[in-house]
Amino acid sequence: MKIGVAATAPIGADVLERLAQQHEVAFLLTRPDAPRGRGRRLAPPPAKQVAQQLGVPVHQPEKPELPVEVDRMVVCAYGLYIPPRLLERSLWLNVHPSLLPRWRGAAPVERAILAGDEETGVTIHRTVAELDAGPVAAQEAFPVGEMDAGEVFARAAEVAARLLGAIIESPRFVPQREDGVTYADKIAAADRELHLDDPVDAWRRVRALSPHIGAWAILHGRRVTIWKARLADGAFVPLVVQPEGRSQMGYEDFLRGLR
Repeated sequence: MKIGVAATAPIGADVLERLAQQHEVAFLLTRPDAPRGRGRRLAPPPAKQVAQQLGVPVHQPEKPELPVEVDRMVVCAYGLYIPPRLLERSLWLNVHPSLLPRWRGAAPVERAILAGDEETGVTIHRTVAELDAGPVAAQEAFPVGEMDAGEVFARAAEVAARLLGAIIESPRFVPQREDGVTYADKIAAADRELHLDDPVDAWRRVRALSPHIGAWAILHGRRVTIWKARLADGAFVPLVVQPEGRSQMGYEDFLRGLR
């Protein structure tokens, strides 16, 4: 069986690495290199970096194309629309880190944490023209607990690889439920601002946006990104912060610097 992978983001890179341990991956389809960091220098997507380490051929067209015919295409956080003409050429299996039909869309992990969901999970479904609406081949839930987004993504990648290993050769599909559909909008600038008068929401927001985006607040007159925090008797307590123009530091170190 020839398998291709379409992935860009870190969770896609993680799934690629795990999948390659069990199957021969014919190629990686990923997005073009893009400017990143303060210097805005071109940098490869995380999935490309993993593919190069594994010796997997990499293809980076501006619009999706299949370089060779494959029996299966595994999609995970690719980020580009797959046109119907390509969906007809192979069986495309999408790895989505939520319990579909809840949290279809761009930011399912972040939205689940922000909403205070007690559990989330992974759904493997057939890619169709409608957003994250294809029939389901496998699904598994796990508790969110106090995990941040990075920890949820890592857990989701492990679950996804295991589910794919069980169904990729002979998947059987069931339609998604029609009730309970929600959409996970892309994280916007307004989502990053912490409202410290709502400690629970602030704590969830820090977890939802860590370690990849970051949530910010004004602390002691300075704009600070807060990367880790906890709730203590209902109060919001920063743990790891990053003042503008500075590196990450413990909150106590930040306070000492103010004094």
